[in-house]
Amino acid sequence: MQIGVGRVLPMPSRLHSASIVALLPAVLAVGLLAGCTPDAGTPNPSASVPSDSATGGSTEPTTDPGSTPTDTVAAGTPITIGCDELLTTDDVYAFNPNVGAAPDYTPTVDSVVADVAADNGLACGWTNQSSGELIEVAVAQPDPDQLVTLKQNAAATMNAVPTYGTPPAVDGFFSQSQDTGTVQVFTEAGYWLVARSTAFFEPGDAVGIITPAMSHLP
Repeated sequence: MQIGVGRVLPMPSRLHSASIVALLPAVLAVGLLAGCTPDAGTPNPSASVPSDSATGGSTEPTTDPGSTPTDTVAAGTPITIGCDELLTTDDVYAFNPNVGAAPDYTPTVDSVVADVAADNGLACGWTNQSSGELIEVAVAQPDPDQLVTLKQNAAATMNAVPTYGTPPAVDGFFSQSQDTGTVQVFTEAGYWLVARSTAFFEPGDAVGIITPAMSHLP
């Protein structure tokens, strides 16, 4: 009896086996990536929310610092008398016979006289016909709160003097700068009276102007 010899199948080589093993991680990775890909029919939440730039910016209200309203000072009560009533011809002559009305007078720029005139006040000028010295006098009736501020500023920058009256009926201040004397007087009735001239070397030099002017205030 002849015994058949069975066919021996060839064994896979080590190189072929190694190739199969090496391909397994790649196949698994592809499968995992396929499982993580979102369904095309499912909306993406992150894509459905518009950004600020897409909507033209944030919808929250903004505040413009430059639009903040600032406090304004109430205007003073208009002065209803004229220069020839504030100081009459006799008043001026009594002060100095050489002094007369200054033609085409305008308040000195950036002076306290100009400030008084700007507050619905009255500003007047007289000139010494001999020396050419200008004498400026102005009066206003500021808002009460503003009057307090003005008086505080005068007290902080000038010398308080009793020359023109006694507080609280009259608060007087005097200063001299660059050869120009300045008087500020605050009355209990709410008036702000000032005088300015190179003729004022000391508080007493302006008494002949301030005293009659106060007596003529409405």
